[in-house]
Amino acid sequence: MGGHIDCYMDCSSFYSVIATRYILQNREALASHDVTVDFIPVFLGGINVGSGNKPPWTLPAKANYGQFDIERAKKYHGVENINPAPFFPPLTLRPQRALCYIKATYPQAVFEQAWQELMKLLWTPPWANITISEVLHTELTNLNLFSVKEVDEIVAAAESKEWKDKLLANTQKALDLGAFGAPWFWVRNTEGKEEPFFGSDRFHFMWEFLGLPWQDIKLLPKGPKTRANL
Repeated sequence: MGGHIDCYMDCSSFYSVIATRYILQNREALASHDVTVDFIPVFLGGINVGSGNKPPWTLPAKANYGQFDIERAKKYHGVENINPAPFFPPLTLRPQRALCYIKATYPQAVFEQAWQELMKLLWTPPWANITISEVLHTELTNLNLFSVKEVDEIVAAAESKEWKDKLLANTQKALDLGAFGAPWFWVRNTEGKEEPFFGSDRFHFMWEFLGLPWQDIKLLPKGPKTRANL
């Protein structure tokens, strides 16, 4: 039995955007070690309420520090064009329900591409407020992943009880696993042992838990080939 990573994400979460990109960049390497990955849409607002957590921007000290941390993460991951939209924080119930439906209805590759594109719309200028039904419809159409009829079905599903309940169930499952934010990972190694991991900067701990070969961060001596001098 290989390893497995369940990724509980909300497209409103900056660190979910970073983590999604990083996981997908390493998808082939993970597969070579028989590690599978599953992305699961959740509602971050529900996780915050259910766990008693508060968004970092509501605490002045965290908000002030977060500006430094976000800029560092953007530079490290090469996504310096990512910025919060003027309508931040978005209430992402509608797009997250739509993603639940897409995940259940379409191939994995289509679901994951749609997921990434919706994240871009919330985080990359000129942005699009996909929490509004009409905007979500327009932007899903523009992706050229679905026919007009299929987009109609996706947007309608986002308003239906079935997919409201599905997003609620996904969110509750994350809470049951101890989630207090996003990205939240539930990881099983080859021995069948399972543990949680939180955030976009704990992958070295995750790789160690999975028994994967990885290279630690290394401080280099001063010289012409050090990263600081490149």
